[in-house]
Amino acid sequence: MAETTRRRAPGMSPEERRAMVIAAALPLVAEYGAAVTTKQVARAAGIGEATIFRVFEDKDELLAACVAEVVEPEHAVREIASIPVDQPLEQRLADAADALSAHLERMGAVLGSLHASGQLRAPRGDQQQPRQDDRAESMRQIREAVAELFEPERQSLRLPPEKLAAMFIGMLFTLPRMGGEDLETAEIASVFLHGAMGEDE
Repeated sequence: MAETTRRRAPGMSPEERRAMVIAAALPLVAEYGAAVTTKQVARAAGIGEATIFRVFEDKDELLAACVAEVVEPEHAVREIASIPVDQPLEQRLADAADALSAHLERMGAVLGSLHASGQLRAPRGDQQQPRQDDRAESMRQIREAVAELFEPERQSLRLPPEKLAAMFIGMLFTLPRMGGEDLETAEIASVFLHGAMGEDE
């Protein structure tokens, strides 16, 4: 019988190892909040628990890094930027809504779970909760990515792409608080583009 050996972390830079640990920790933080243990994270990452403490001082620093990761808009911006602009605008907006909804859902799951466990607080040092300037920069990146989706139709739009992008994003971010969680992204995109009235009207 072949001898089984303990899985070891592959050779990687500290930054790569941090990213790997954060990726493994995020779904656990969403489920358990601050009650998650580094042992659970290590098991999910397939590494020894000591490996976590080579790149994080303690669990609080890991949790702070998870918060920083979920509020970072880079993944959503990348998803929006990859939407083909040769497909219909309505489909482009529906795809953008899917990307932003996934971003908001992940952020809400992690922050909500930490808040429910009573330990969502400003982390120490450089890993602080997003400041107003950081939030403004995140929104700017998302707004510019969505505005690009309107560019092919710029000449036929009632408003500049930048204003339409701001309106569309504002609607998406407001809907969950107004009881619109069951709306399909295709419905949202259609109403945004064509209004509430049917074609016959």
